[in-house]
Parts: sequence; structure tokens; C-alpha cells
Amino acid sequence: MSVYTQLLDSQFTDFCQAFGVPFAKAIPITQGIKNSNWFIQTTDDAQGEYSYVFTLFEERPPEDIAKMATILNRLKGSLPVAAPLARTDAQSTDPNSKTDELYLIKYQNKAITLVPCLPGVHPKQTTTDMCHNMGQALATLHNTLQSLTPAEEYGVPLYPWNQVRDREIQFMPADEAKLMQDIWQRYEALPLASLPKGLCHLDMFADNTLWDLSDDKQTLTGLLDFTEVSVEHYVMDIAITINDFCTTWGDAEDGETVNFNTQKMQAFITGYQSIRPLTPAEQQALPVMLAMAAVTFWLLRLNVIYYNREQGRMGDNIMVKNPDLMKRLAAYHWSQVTDI
Repeated sequence: MSVYTQLLDSQFTDFCQAFGVPFAKAIPITQGIKNSNWFIQTTDDAQGEYSYVFTLFEERPPEDIAKMATILNRLKGSLPVAAPLARTDAQSTDPNSKTDELYLIKYQNKAITLVPCLPGVHPKQTTTDMCHNMGQALATLHNTLQSLTPAEEYGVPLYPWNQVRDREIQFMPADEAKLMQDIWQRYEALPLASLPKGLCHLDMFADNTLWDLSDDKQTLTGLLDFTEVSVEHYVMDIAITINDFCTTWGDAEDGETVNFNTQKMQAFITGYQSIRPLTPAEQQALPVMLAMAAVTFWLLRLNVIYYNREQGRMGDNIMVKNPDLMKRLAAYHWSQVTDI
């Protein structure tokens, strides 16, 4: 993902050595918006090959990253995830240990992890089969993480999006502010207490997945970026993932609209329910959750722009996703809700 913190080769050498990895070269990864990431080439790799991903977490505190390591180790074996390497000088032998000395290094009070590279590629577009497979994977994730109890000890706190809303809504045109307020009010009117909750990924976009697309099987080979795992309604996690996997994104700058594919959504839901059936309350809440999920990522992108500007982050290695695309998706879902 984007590179914010610069490191010397000597620092990469020392950090990688702590994980038992012989460092040769670090290559910046420029996709993404939150952390500093590099591919790591070792002295054993052939030219152009990379064995690991080195991440310096810019925002999340080290204790949150330690929780993430526990979650990834619990999922390993059930889903294709890259669990952080243990430090060679770590004392604990418990694979589910939450100690921050086991799977991470602290640098300037920021966490560093090293994980194996997973095979596969980020999909440029999705198919109904991929959406079906992704539904099965998300349901497996929800079921598997139910074994980590109490869930609140493993998930990070949910971000206070209502505070971002209150800040940003002051600068919006009246129609946009009304759209956001209407969706938010309808969301709060849902019977939220009746909706099942648990540990959720909350950022399972297609660019956080890897696939083997070499044949017609379209095999899922990697699930990435578990920094946002929190206790949330499962149907919200479903809505977030559907919104990206089932949408073809146009370019908001040239006036194109987003295109949401209901056939892909049905394939996703069918795949999900083959592992974990939705409750009637979840099925009824899904249309509003789709709109609310789009609002959340609309605010997330506005928030990234706000903090980049406040902290003077700029340059070609900083990627910012267009918030207007999520605004347009929110408007589409809201039109479907109001037509019911």
C-alpha cells in the first residue's frame, strides 16, 4: 500500500533478521491508502521474485496489530491468509499468543510485521463464480472467528464515523448532506439488536483478495488486510464486500455512474448461505446495509483526504480513492430502498 515512512536498507536488514529472513532488497508497494508496505526480496530469491511483504502500520497501535496476528493464525488452515512470521527471538510457543513481542517489532511506536507473499493476482473485474466463492469465504471467516471469545478482546474498536459525518456534512451540498442523513436515520431505525454480530473483516474489497485466474476455476488464493477486524453485524460485512465485488466502477470525473450487478449479488448471497444461512432479520436489513456500507466508505475516503491534507502527505506514492464513487453507489442503493 502507500509508503509514508522511509526506511534505510540497513534498517530493513536488521528488521528482517529479527524474523529470520535474509534481506536483499525492498520494493515499495504503492496501492492502498493507510500503511507503508514493501515487497521483500531475500538473498535466496531469484531476480524479480519476492518472498515476503513488510508492513509498517502507520495508524493502528501495536496492540491492535498483535490482535490481528492472533486472528490470522486462527484462520490459517481454513482460508488462504498470510499469517505474520514469529520473531526468531520470541519466547512464546503458543501459535495464538496475543503478545506483541511474538509477531511484531516496534519502530517509533509503530508495529512492523513480515508475512509470506501469497500467490495470485488482484482481479481487475469479478465474475458471478468469483462472487459465489467470495461469499463462501466470508461466511467461513465469520464462522471460524466465532471460536475467539470474547470477541471484543480480539477486535479493534469501530471507527467513530458519526464524528467524520458531522465534520464533513458541513461542507457538502444540500442534496448530498440529505442523502447521507436519510440513509443514516434509516440505518439507526433497523432492529440492530436482533442482527447477529461477531468478528468481521470490514474491508474485503477485490483489491484485498488474490486469485488464480489461469483457468476457468478462478480459485481464491489470498485474503489480505486484516487491520480493520472489529465486532460488527455480519450483514454489514456482507454489504461492504458485495458493494465492491458486485459493482463496476466508472470514473466519477467524467460523469459515468457506478453499475451494480444484482446477479453477482445473488451469487454472493447463495455462496454465503451455503456456509452460514442468513436470518430473516439479516435478509430484511441487507438493502439498507448496502446503502450504509457505501456511506461508510464515502466518509472513509473523505477522511483520508482530510488527514493527508492536515499532515502534509502528498506525492505520487500516495494513493487516494475517489469518494464520489461511493456517494453514487449510496445514492443507487438508497433509490432501491425507497422504491420498496
